[in-house]
Amino acid sequence: MENNDRGFTLWFTGLSGSGKTTISEIVEKELRERGSRVEVLDGDIVRTNLSKGLGFSREDRDTNILRIGFVAELLTRNGVVVIVSAISPYKEARDQVRRRIIDLIEVFVDTPIEVCAERDVKGLYKKAFEGEIEHFTGVSDPYEPPAAPEITIKTEHEEPHESARKVIEKLEFFGYVKPTAEIEEYAGLSER
Repeated sequence: MENNDRGFTLWFTGLSGSGKTTISEIVEKELRERGSRVEVLDGDIVRTNLSKGLGFSREDRDTNILRIGFVAELLTRNGVVVIVSAISPYKEARDQVRRRIIDLIEVFVDTPIEVCAERDVKGLYKKAFEGEIEHFTGVSDPYEPPAAPEITIKTEHEEPHESARKVIEKLEFFGYVKPTAEIEEYAGLSER
């Protein structure tokens, strides 16, 4: 398989429980199978490691997103495909990251809060609705949806594999990854 030397950042944003991580994992697997070098920066994992000690104030959330953006920029400019899965609630922080990363594709996982709450196996939405959790995005803290994302996914109407397929097709359309037929043709030519 040909290694795609062009780095880019695929930034999934949306409410907790919208399907960001599930879809990004499927996309990651597909890109790896196509020969791309991929790194995943999941919001929960980054918060535990890179942003340990930060709270959930607006300033701390912005700091977390800007740290993720910094790492994504470094990897992207070195030819790595970076998949970010983070709520990223505030437009201003997302815009700052976009200004730093030239090849950034924003994926808005647009799922109604009622659907996210139904999917919530940890019961966080229930606690947030009852006032037990402060600063919960979409409930007691705002989520500012992107105005013009490159890709919008509506997970209430489709399965995760359908959503991932749409993302891959857009990446092919934008020229970030080669369509499967081209990869197979390239592999066949290189073996001759």
